[in-house]
Amino acid sequence: MGNIGDEYSHTRHNIGFDVLDSLTGASSTSFFTDRYASVAQLKHKGRIFILIKPSTYMNLSGKAVKYWMDKEKIAIENTIVITDDLALPFGKLRLRGKGSDGGHNGLKSIAACIGTENYARLRFGVANEFKKGGQVDYVLGKWNEEEQESLKPRIDKAIEIIFAFGTIGVDRTMAQFNNQ
Repeated sequence: MGNIGDEYSHTRHNIGFDVLDSLTGASSTSFFTDRYASVAQLKHKGRIFILIKPSTYMNLSGKAVKYWMDKEKIAIENTIVITDDLALPFGKLRLRGKGSDGGHNGLKSIAACIGTENYARLRFGVANEFKKGGQVDYVLGKWNEEEQESLKPRIDKAIEIIFAFGTIGVDRTMAQFNNQ
């Protein structure tokens, strides 16, 4: 998940886009513009991964997710959303097979459009180091220097989780990675 536009590039709220950009960069594939999203396709261990970066703003991501799930006939159990999470410490990764939106408007939009909260989400901790009333500026802000230095290994771990999810499923992936 992320927001379109250069002003949002490499912000905490766009960590989902950054993970997918790293994933495509490592696999020598690239995104192309299509309906409601930038789309890439890659193969890993005999599986096809359809990656989308919605071209809607984050709070309307559900429209793009629903469209591409329908178009590519992607089952809910094969869908994973990568999102920022203020409730997790910086860099902490947590995979869940279902759950509430936790106040995240992008997740709320997806649940409303696909009709369920029973889809996997990889939450990427961005911490909550902001003053009262400063949440929007914080999540739309750029990573600080210390975070920036630690970001690549955490993004690489997120990619490992995505590939595991696609090959061994959500339960085994959670068992393998959620305690790291």
